[in-house]
Amino acid sequence: MIRLLIVDDSVLMRKLLEGVFLKEGGFDVRVARDGAEALELLHSFDPQVVTLDVQMPRMDGLACLSRIMLEAPRPVVMISALTAEGAEATLEAMELGAVDFIAKPGGTFSLAIERLRPILIEKVRAASQARIRKTLRLTERIRHQFRGIADANRRSERSRAGRARGLVEGPGLVLIGTSTGGPVALDAVLPRLPENFPWPIMVAQHMPANFTGPFAKRLNRQCALRVVEVDRPMPLEAGTVYIGRGDADLVVARRSTGTNAMSVPAQRDYPWHPSVERLVSTALDHYDPNRLIGVMLTGMGRDGTDAMTRLYKTGGHTIAEAESTAVVWGMPGELVKNGGAGSVKAIEDVAAEIIDMVDADASR
Repeated sequence: MIRLLIVDDSVLMRKLLEGVFLKEGGFDVRVARDGAEALELLHSFDPQVVTLDVQMPRMDGLACLSRIMLEAPRPVVMISALTAEGAEATLEAMELGAVDFIAKPGGTFSLAIERLRPILIEKVRAASQARIRKTLRLTERIRHQFRGIADANRRSERSRAGRARGLVEGPGLVLIGTSTGGPVALDAVLPRLPENFPWPIMVAQHMPANFTGPFAKRLNRQCALRVVEVDRPMPLEAGTVYIGRGDADLVVARRSTGTNAMSVPAQRDYPWHPSVERLVSTALDHYDPNRLIGVMLTGMGRDGTDAMTRLYKTGGHTIAEAESTAVVWGMPGELVKNGGAGSVKAIEDVAAEIIDMVDADASR
């Protein structure tokens, strides 16, 4: 039985969400009208998971989340409007420690609740298994972030060979896949890569379209690398991070001008978007596996497992985030179980591993 606290100022929303989980079974549910009431129930009810509305009177979702993470950290799933303001607030919530979010559809929520039911259940169940670490708090992550940039720049000044299995001559491509907990994991990896990083990086982060643009802009402010959302065909260039547009798929495509990152319509064969499986598969169509580095970070499910395993077994390089640091060890865990992980690293060591692999190629 999962103890779930639903926090929302809307009576209708509370009833609809409560009904979803009570009908599913296996949930002990309580509701709160705002952040202040939620904090009271936090201690008396001791929920395993909290769903938290962003906009509420008295104490809004972000203020409540900050208090939860300081007083009694536990998995929190944000409920956010599909607006620019909602996206910014949700990304801030992820920085503060929320493990995932659910985007409210436009229009009447009661008409869309049945469509969202499987997503709601899946995300809350996954959150109940999520690992909350003190190092995910914002102030500590900022310290790690700046220390990581300095360390990465020092490492980039000297070539290192050894752990990589030897990339072939010429520029390569880094492919990163992630889902639940991904924004925080990417915060721990991308800012640690130096401005002169010589390969392009493509990121498939499961996220709605309204969120990936603000997400890319936020990362661009935090990173030495240039970070862009792929909303049109873009040439793959060194030192650039390409974030897949939400509700679509990110692919590698060959055009007359060269190799491009492209956003293409989602396909039914791939249940999550942007699809990690499809991204890696298209990269393998255009790159020798020896010139690819696949990185699987936190996330539920197994999106990308088969393609990254194929990448590894045909001579490419893969890194899976360790269970000890992953918010949800679904996607990286599946890669490990499938025999497709070349190395398994704690999140704070992933950037160094990528740099070592690329530096090993430069030293040949």
